[in-house]
Amino acid sequence: MKKGSKAAEPDTNGIASDTPRPDVRRKYDPEQTKRNILDVATQEFSAMGLTGARVDAIAERTNTTKRMLYYYFGSKEGLYQAVLEKVYGDIRALEQDLHVTELDPVEGMRALVEFTFDYHDRQRDFVRLINIENINDAKYVENIKTFKGRNVTIIHTIEDLLARGIAAGQFRSDIDAIDLHLMISSLCFHRIGNRHTFGTAFGRDPSHPRLRTRHRAMIVDNVLRFVRKDA
Repeated sequence: MKKGSKAAEPDTNGIASDTPRPDVRRKYDPEQTKRNILDVATQEFSAMGLTGARVDAIAERTNTTKRMLYYYFGSKEGLYQAVLEKVYGDIRALEQDLHVTELDPVEGMRALVEFTFDYHDRQRDFVRLINIENINDAKYVENIKTFKGRNVTIIHTIEDLLARGIAAGQFRSDIDAIDLHLMISSLCFHRIGNRHTFGTAFGRDPSHPRLRTRHRAMIVDNVLRFVRKDA
């Protein structure tokens, strides 16, 4: 050792303090990054619409760059389309997780309607995005290759419930599954999607928490009365 040099002091474990330490930096996870971008983009597009949404704002909130967003999604429109694919995929996946085909037809139908009501009530971004895409004449979802195939799962679920309900003598035999899906979606969607104009017109916000239990029971009762053979 040269004169005047100082030996490295050992730490409390007897290891020299200048011993190289393991690299503890978090490993970059591209899939997690994409999920984070989609979550933030969902909020941005639902709040500002396709035209008003800013890619710069999404990049800033996700600690990424516009270049990275374009690398993953191609363009602002590509990111918007990916958001639509995700939100529709989420509700369809959760519907399948209900396993209503394993329940009694009446209870399965009840569970499906209750879930649809709860989902629309809680996922306000989903409702706003559907409104925005309808303003755009559905021109972005129609370019999603998996869109029709993914959404047909709910129709198959309703068809199964109706078929088993008819066989058990519980349901009417003249109900179309797509018509019934339209009815359920409409009742659950309207109170959220049109709450501002409805509230202004009648002085009552239909999405207010104090009305939630009553509206949920009302919609479930309406659907079950519609499908039941003895109604």
